[in-house]
Amino acid sequence: MTSRAAWVLCLLTAGAAVLAGCEGEAAGEGGPAPAGTAKGKSVSIVVNRLGMNFPAGMDENNNPYLSFIEDRIGLDLNVIAPPEEVYEEKVNLTMSSGNLPDVVHIFKPLWFDHYLQQDALLPLDDWLDKYGADLKRKIPREAWERVSFNGKIYAIPSLNEVRGIELMYVRKDWLDKVGRKAPVTLDEYYDVIKAFTLEDPDGNGKNDTYGLTLGENLIRSAPFFGAFGTQLDSWILKDGGLQYGSVIPEAKEALAFLAKLYTEKLLDPEFVLNRNTSLVQKIENGQVGLYSATWYDTRGPIASNKAKFPQAEWMPLEYPTGPRGQKGVYDKDLIRGYNVIPKGASNPEGAVRYLEFLASDEGYKTLKLGFENQIWSMQNGKMVTDFAQHDKHLYRGIYQSMVDVLDPELNKQRLDSLGDFHLYENLKIIEQNLIKNEFYGSPTPAMGRLSGQLPNLQEAFARIIMGVEPLEAFDRYVEEWKANGGALITEEVNAWYKEKTAAAGRVSP
Repeated sequence: MTSRAAWVLCLLTAGAAVLAGCEGEAAGEGGPAPAGTAKGKSVSIVVNRLGMNFPAGMDENNNPYLSFIEDRIGLDLNVIAPPEEVYEEKVNLTMSSGNLPDVVHIFKPLWFDHYLQQDALLPLDDWLDKYGADLKRKIPREAWERVSFNGKIYAIPSLNEVRGIELMYVRKDWLDKVGRKAPVTLDEYYDVIKAFTLEDPDGNGKNDTYGLTLGENLIRSAPFFGAFGTQLDSWILKDGGLQYGSVIPEAKEALAFLAKLYTEKLLDPEFVLNRNTSLVQKIENGQVGLYSATWYDTRGPIASNKAKFPQAEWMPLEYPTGPRGQKGVYDKDLIRGYNVIPKGASNPEGAVRYLEFLASDEGYKTLKLGFENQIWSMQNGKMVTDFAQHDKHLYRGIYQSMVDVLDPELNKQRLDSLGDFHLYENLKIIEQNLIKNEFYGSPTPAMGRLSGQLPNLQEAFARIIMGVEPLEAFDRYVEEWKANGGALITEEVNAWYKEKTAAAGRVSP
């Protein structure tokens, strides 16, 4: 899984306690009465477990949300939910078996493309015409185009509800302590980072604070690459074509800035070892007062820090603006996951009916919010969430994630119901500062064939930041990337871009 895909999953796993989209409640504890529809033929589903836990006595095939779905569609569901760490391996074994499931949910476009080229997937147009009215209505044309081949649809996409992840947060009480204003320019950020390292912002008389922290694989570094007009692992429009953001000179400039911080001992020296748990702990424990937060960290480590240090006051910052006035962070792909029906599946009709219910108004709202008057209720015209029940029944996100659609009004309601954590406001800040990944097509032939030969640039860049290799090593890694397939991939990406641009011109008014 790519680092970006991991961030997508973070919204439903590490960030699950934040998102109302992954909560649930038991019908046996007062949920809605069954519709009374007699169950018929079964539908087998393979879906990622997403790290979810179930209340005692429940599992993926025995819980009130699954019963709710079954009662509404009149079908028995057989759910196979491998853990995420071995998910793709288990899916591949299933696809090569003689006992094919009716629907498989997968995250990687390379996987989808591989099985599409193997002629292993069923075209879905006829089934969608018969049973997929809500799916066709709620999923935009762009997404359908991306799962189509030779004029036929081969997957039902699940969409990313949020378009970006990271934004800068700072402890205002630390800014006041060191006598600095909220930074805007990269130079001002450098000054604050230095002050937070050297000027004892927590006032405990110890040298125990970091000016800035990052995570392994350079997670939480996006705003600093954005200050130079690029993003790692994104295709940037530059000089009339698409260029890979990790290998352009602007990426080298960002590495130089981060290497300067590391050399001057202003950057957390353990950043390369910081898995999400370690990074969160440093924020919670008051070792960090400025970092690139996720939009939901205000309900996570920032809230925990404020509980531990009542004087802590956090606020969002403008993104660091670089020497050419650039700023921003990466955007998320429109498509989060793909639902495919293998050729030879016994019940494609039931599979589409199941997915259609997930997209329907009733199915989507119930699985997104949970059962009304149990997980949430309307009080004085405002949605309020019961957090104990919210946390108890996160598991229903396993089903809901299979078909996510865009409903901004419902999204705002549920985020506001979680409390005064500025979640919706954070998302709006991010959406206004996205650096678009301009390539959103299916993986090119060279991507599928040569991706394993490309150098691991994130590891190489970490070594450059730490001074293990000089900044000039960047140029060598770029040449290695090009020679091992990057140049051919770039050609194919630009051929796709030229075709898409020409097509857009043909349909323009």
